[in-house]
Amino acid sequence: MSGMSLDALDVKAAEAFEGLLVRKDLVRRFRGQFPVPTYVVEFMLGRYCASTDPVEIEEGAEIVREQLGARTVRAGEEELLKSKSRTQGSTKLIDVVTARLDAKTDSFLASLPSLQLADVRIDDSIVHAHERMLTGGFYAEVELGYDASIAQEKNGRPFDIRTLRPIQLSSRNVLDRLAAGRAKLTTDEWKNLLMRSVGLEPEMLTQRARDLMLLRMVPFVERNYNLVELGPRGTGKSHLFQQVSPYAHLISGGKATVARMFVNMANGQRGLVCQYDVVCFDEVSGVSFDQKDGVNIMKGYMESGEFSRGRESIRAEGGIVLVGNFDVDVQHQQRVGHLFSPLPPEMRDDTAFMDRIHAYLPGWDLPKVDRSIFTDRFGLVSDVLAEAFTRLRAQSRADAVSGRVFYGGALSGRDQNAVNKTISGLLKLIQPDSNALVSDDELEWAVKLAFECRRRVKEQQKRIGSAEFRTTQFSYQLGLDGVETFVATPELQSDTMINADPLPPGQVFAIGEGGDGAGLYRIEVTETSGSGVRILNQSPPAPFRESVKIAEQNLYARAKELVSDRGPKEHEFSLQLRALDSARSGAALGVGVLLALCSALLGQSCVGGLAVVGHLTLGGSLEPVHNPVALVELALEKGATLVLVPVSARRQLLDLSDDVATRVQVVYYLDAVDALRKVISG
Repeated sequence: MSGMSLDALDVKAAEAFEGLLVRKDLVRRFRGQFPVPTYVVEFMLGRYCASTDPVEIEEGAEIVREQLGARTVRAGEEELLKSKSRTQGSTKLIDVVTARLDAKTDSFLASLPSLQLADVRIDDSIVHAHERMLTGGFYAEVELGYDASIAQEKNGRPFDIRTLRPIQLSSRNVLDRLAAGRAKLTTDEWKNLLMRSVGLEPEMLTQRARDLMLLRMVPFVERNYNLVELGPRGTGKSHLFQQVSPYAHLISGGKATVARMFVNMANGQRGLVCQYDVVCFDEVSGVSFDQKDGVNIMKGYMESGEFSRGRESIRAEGGIVLVGNFDVDVQHQQRVGHLFSPLPPEMRDDTAFMDRIHAYLPGWDLPKVDRSIFTDRFGLVSDVLAEAFTRLRAQSRADAVSGRVFYGGALSGRDQNAVNKTISGLLKLIQPDSNALVSDDELEWAVKLAFECRRRVKEQQKRIGSAEFRTTQFSYQLGLDGVETFVATPELQSDTMINADPLPPGQVFAIGEGGDGAGLYRIEVTETSGSGVRILNQSPPAPFRESVKIAEQNLYARAKELVSDRGPKEHEFSLQLRALDSARSGAALGVGVLLALCSALLGQSCVGGLAVVGHLTLGGSLEPVHNPVALVELALEKGATLVLVPVSARRQLLDLSDDVATRVQVVYYLDAVDALRKVISG
């Protein structure tokens, strides 16, 4: 990188965040050399290398190398550092500090694992000032003293911690600095800088992957946020929770004790959820609790943010993140089971437990971590970012949603709470200034992501078979006169299948029968001011042109009955036909095209799961359907739950098999107006 010039974002970020940036390739250079997490290395780099001047960076890097070399303990060098402490009276080192109360001496003792010391004296005042050392411990710069006279005593403990400086920023105005710098960047630039700040190069990630990386950050900025991420191995699921922030704690597989997680009943010591912003269970499939009711305690905590110790109720704000490996093909898993199957048995099929998950992040949409997606450019120093994140937890962005977004009827109270928390977290990430205005585009981006990741939870609950979760068609409306938009989870959708979700206004699935056989088509119409109907397909087949011409004439002739006072002649319709199987002619689709035109003009969706059968004459009467049984069977095969059929085909459909008749609902219509009335969902 030393020869690489700064790019446009580097330059803008350096001006906006002077003294708060560090070059991320330096972090990787040191990380392999010294036995400490990324944020410890960055803490040092931030102190000596927060510059864009290559000479200053190299000088600072040299100081960092020397200090890390002198203060971190490599395997096999423990005795050397202890000896140094003895000969010099004290020495400085960087290590994880944990402490415990020794009942025999009624005093606290600290452990420094890299020196294999478990009985280091430490003053009560230091422990009370940094209580996290009593649970999971934290990295700190420590001055380790040695008292030779105590060493002479029987069971003497000569080592003591004299001073301790936690490795995390404590600057009071970090959020103000961040908000001021953010105001100088566009939203996309800021999102890209966040990617670089956690070590990734946004240019090497798809838009989808960037969005999901931001979702991974939500537990850091939103209190009591519960997230599940399951996906293939090697996508860096635990990196953020282990390397980037001292406010997160990673539990790897194995037993999770209730005492360590929540509260130790013996001494009242508060657990990890009280001490950390995020508690992440890595390799979650191997996690089990030491007590039978451990999962119930966790379930209660995930619901209310509280747990009890005897009669006392304790509140905590730590979020629960469950990450694990998902080794099978997602589509296959959707067919044979559900997407929570990698969880431990006591959580796997528990719909009440799932209901407490605010978002299910689809890990299969993230790339494998390799050298190519790491950045060599500038990002915010990790501890600046971590400190800003923890301070954002005190804020809410609920006011950005109220009065601007309206949720559809399929969302339960828990669904609404879950999506509100996700939206709030995403908005805090992209706009750390609580007074800054959030645009409609930014708000809609957050809403769509939140809806998708909560709906994924709901879909799995539905698969387990609970009737209470059967409505999963999540929708929202932006503004009072906005169009109702349905949000699906991509893995449930297939371009060639009819989905249970309503399509956007102007779109209809229709089944036509022509000389090339019966086939499923998707008709897509958009309307603008102007006049006439334009087919966007290159050289559309003659039978389809005929279907469009007939539908257009019927729309004009019966406009009052179909679309009330919305004069269709003052609108231009752009129309596209997509053939979804071998039939391509687009024959006999008149009713489907007419419904798509009306749906676009009214701004209302047709009901979900719908396939339309039927064709019109120029005069408005319905053409006979030649083989309605085959058409209904095709509709069912393509995923339809509702088939709209002219009533003249009713007698022939008595020949439908019992199996088909019980799996698909056939709705008969008399004419085009009757058809429209039966399928418009608004």
